[in-house]
Amino acid sequence: MTKESPAPRHRVLLGSLAGAAVVAVLAVAALTNQGEPAGRAAPAAASSRDSANASMGTDPSASTGGSPTPAGPTGGAEATATPTPTSSVQVWEGPTPPPVDPNLSKGSAQAPVTIVEFGDFKCPNCRRFAQRIEPVLKSRYLDTGIVRMFWRDYPIRGRDSVRAAVAARAASRQGRFWEFHDSLYAGERPRLTDADLRSVAAKIGLDLARFDADRRDESIRRVVDGDLGFATELGLPGTPAFLINGEVLFGAQPVAAFEKAIEKARRGG
Repeated sequence: MTKESPAPRHRVLLGSLAGAAVVAVLAVAALTNQGEPAGRAAPAAASSRDSANASMGTDPSASTGGSPTPAGPTGGAEATATPTPTSSVQVWEGPTPPPVDPNLSKGSAQAPVTIVEFGDFKCPNCRRFAQRIEPVLKSRYLDTGIVRMFWRDYPIRGRDSVRAAVAARAASRQGRFWEFHDSLYAGERPRLTDADLRSVAAKIGLDLARFDADRRDESIRRVVDGDLGFATELGLPGTPAFLINGEVLFGAQPVAAFEKAIEKARRGG
């Protein structure tokens, strides 16, 4: 799977079947309803907030169980989302969503609610979500056909984060992304050295020769970089960040916060 050539702006049709990437674009205007952490300028999408009629679920500057984006170069990209009326549907302009890998999704394709997680395997709050919150959501909403989840890489904590993201994508080529994901988040702290990643791959039964070859495949690195660039253009303030039918929920919030957002999405609001 390779990343499509990005365009400065892309028109995304509501209701299209481009997977979870579409709801991410629809959330651009919501991302600036609340203040960004100090040191980052709010994306230009703020001017579209009222027109989008979208609301931020949480304030990322508060203590929400999210990890702010570490200081560093982000390419200076700023996202915009502008509603454009047509005769029958609403069209939005925003950053071009990278292709979606179906191996990085779980839950029913007919689920009425979609959750997109932007995560980093080195993020402690992503680990907390994976260990304590996601299992509850799985039993209540994924296993019952209400929610479908998608993963997008947001490796913002240096080489370890990128190395792990590439390794997980390599595991997905053997149909084992979620097993690899769960193993990386097991335990109290991340173990993301090359030896650690190969150990996890062996533990879950991957073909190690193929795993190593896929990790060297530049197309996988381009896919990871595509997700990272997309999240940066959206202006996501850190990890984990979630888009629940297009509305943002930031951080490893209590289960009740996810339940509230999911039920709101089910009601179409």
